[in-house]
This record gives sequence, structure tokens and C-alpha cells, in this order.
Amino acid sequence: MTDSNPPTGSPKENPDPNPEANPFSNDDSSLESIVRRFQDSMSSVKRHKFWETQPVGQFKDVGDTSLPDGSIELPTPLSEVKQEPYNLPSPYEWTTCDMDSEETCTEVYILLKNNYVEDDENLFRFNYSKEFLRWALRPPGYYKSWHIGVRAKASKKLVAFITGVPARIRVRNEIVKMAEINFLCVHKKLRSKRLAPVMIKEVTRRVHLENIWQAAYTAGVVLPTPITTCQYWHRSLNPKKLIEVGFSRLGARMTMS
Repeated sequence: MTDSNPPTGSPKENPDPNPEANPFSNDDSSLESIVRRFQDSMSSVKRHKFWETQPVGQFKDVGDTSLPDGSIELPTPLSEVKQEPYNLPSPYEWTTCDMDSEETCTEVYILLKNNYVEDDENLFRFNYSKEFLRWALRPPGYYKSWHIGVRAKASKKLVAFITGVPARIRVRNEIVKMAEINFLCVHKKLRSKRLAPVMIKEVTRRVHLENIWQAAYTAGVVLPTPITTCQYWHRSLNPKKLIEVGFSRLGARMTMS
């Protein structure tokens, strides 16, 4: 699933000012090394309460060559897939976001513009245009039911969003039908309501109803368990201007020159 999403997550845009404090910053960036360093840095108390209950690779299994290739969890008969949506906290309700609707598309755009992935200092975040969102969420064969929103019952305001689109992804020598999960976003004021796990389970349920049993997603944090990683580097073209407008700042003992 992608970004998720949700909560959502994407790579941080600002470099870490203290590389030695970053457990992932040394030159050894292989996937197993990243997982191993994460395991070493994780206290025994810190657990992934949600992801440890899901059919995803777990950190404890990394390097276990006895595990077979293939699905972690086999498909179940469609008749056994949950037919009713998962329960949300009582002040909220599910909505299907019709991206063909100008009004709904604007609501989604505003929610993402104000609450989606941002840097650690909250200086900037992704700002996807309505045209881009329509393009990304309506590929051939897309399902409107996979464009899932959460509204406040009282105000009808859109407060959370998650999406899936169909994809065909090569896994070694096999082409697998999957869902690509993206744009997981919860309003900043509702981050403590634990909406994201319910939204992930709901989009999973709707994907299963289409007889699709695998998904791909990205995150800006290490979740159980990544199959690949990437890093970006950025070059500032006009550092003086970026500092003047507050986008960047001078580091300790750093001059403008």
C-alpha cells in the first residue's frame, strides 16, 4: 500500500542535521541492514500494535530462508468477506468520494493540501492539484468504491481520506493483481482518534470484495516490513531566497556565503 499511506507518510524532505543521530544514515543502505538497525534501535517496549496483527512480513522473519514464497495469507471465499463497513467512532461516517464531482474533488484537495505529508518542522507539505488527483485516482478499471472518505456527522466536513487503485505488478516471474493504496490522510486535529487503522482495514475489505488479495503501499517511516527503500537528495537552487521566505534556515556556525 502506498502512503500511506496514511497516516499515510512519505520521505522527509529536510536532511537530518545530525547524521550520527540517525540510525539509517550510514552508507550501508541495504534493506536488511536498515531493518537490522531499526530492530537494534527499537526498545523492547515499542511495538507495532496494528501492523503486528496484519498479514504483512514481520521484522522477526527477516532473513528466515525457510519461509516459502507466495501469499502470507491465502484468499478466502468472497462469501466470507465482511459485507458491512467497519465501525467508525460515533461522531464520524463513511463516504465514497466521487472524484468526477467538482465539489468533492475540491474537498479532497483542501484536506490533502492542509493535512497531508509535511516535513518535521511543518514548513511545507505536498500540494497535489485537483487535475493531478483526478489523473492518479482514475486509471483504467478503477473502482469508485476504493476512494474512501470519513466525514463528521454533524458538519459533514471531510476529515479523512484513503484510496486504492488497481495495479498489475510483477513479483519475480508472476504478474499479480494488486491494489495500490495511497493518499492516506487524517485531519491534524483527529490524529489521536485512531482512525487510520480502521481506514486501512476498510479499504482492505473493499479490495477483497473485488477478489484482489495483495496490495502495495509506501510510507515515510519504517513499518513491518519494507521490501525496498529509497532516498532522495535535494539541491537548493536559490538558498538566499529560500532562507528569506522561511523555507530553509542557516545552520549552526553557518554563514550565507
